[in-house]
Amino acid sequence: MAKTFQKSLSEEAVKDVIGSYTRSFDEQDEAARKAKSSSLTNDYYDLVTDFYEYGWGQSFHFAPRHRGESVRESIVRHEHRLALRLGLTPGMKVLDVGCGVGGPMRNIARISGAHVNGITINQYQVDRGTRHNEKERLTDLCTLTQGDFTKMPFEAGSFDAAYTIEACCHAADRRAPFGEVFRVLKPGAYFAGYEWCLTDGYDAANEHHRRVKLGVERGDGLPDLVHTSEIDRSLKDVGFELLEARDLVGESHPETPWYESLRSGVSLQGFRNSRAGAFVTHQLVRVLETFKLSPRGTVDTHQMLRGAQQALVESAKLGIFTPMYFFLARKP
Repeated sequence: MAKTFQKSLSEEAVKDVIGSYTRSFDEQDEAARKAKSSSLTNDYYDLVTDFYEYGWGQSFHFAPRHRGESVRESIVRHEHRLALRLGLTPGMKVLDVGCGVGGPMRNIARISGAHVNGITINQYQVDRGTRHNEKERLTDLCTLTQGDFTKMPFEAGSFDAAYTIEACCHAADRRAPFGEVFRVLKPGAYFAGYEWCLTDGYDAANEHHRRVKLGVERGDGLPDLVHTSEIDRSLKDVGFELLEARDLVGESHPETPWYESLRSGVSLQGFRNSRAGAFVTHQLVRVLETFKLSPRGTVDTHQMLRGAQQALVESAKLGIFTPMYFFLARKP
């Protein structure tokens, strides 16, 4: 288990990254965070990728859960839904915008037979995802590329379809990644995704709402959360035809809301993400850091993620946030 928390960075680099990341939020300056959103995202994933894989597996996202459905089953179904809505078939060239370590791309490639190329700003995620592709014998269908999704290294009109899963919230302005997706898609191609957004329940004049919003941003490496209407507007601004847009939070069964895995411990994966599991994990990483089995700063990183966990649950209970605002758009 100690190996899980070994970082791609040296101890000195971890210290520097944590310091830079923390200062970004100590300033509580959205404009400053937006100006350095790319480096903020890269720093964040250098710090948390190992923890995410430990807690979530290879797919770093939420999903609505049906009654009796496990977290893992809901996540795979959520990914397959995109493949179906995009009409993916064997031989198509598909772009995964903000692919992480590639869990969704592998599930989508398996069900559709499409070739999926994912882009992530973080080199460590590219290295991890490439190893996963090799291990699962999917190198013929899945590729990871290191790059900024606001300045993608792909030729115009080179993809048949594109999707994004809870990734473009890392952009300072959604029009930047959406515009790049528009550029690299062929005419008539579809773009679909799930977005982290504020809902109509959010009140900017409410101090508690603002505090919870900042907690989500700080714990998840985000420059600024925006309202669902901003997604619609940004897609249209860059040229897409918006075919469908709606919040999928209501699709979860009342007994298993999307954030249930953050507070429950009904399974190993659920326990790891629950408050009790987070406490146990935190004690573990303290031991690992004390005995130098993980770099100094690992405890601080995990504490940051515990804060994110609490803020996400609170935002859900307040009804001010959704991690699954679905959209389907088409390039004319």
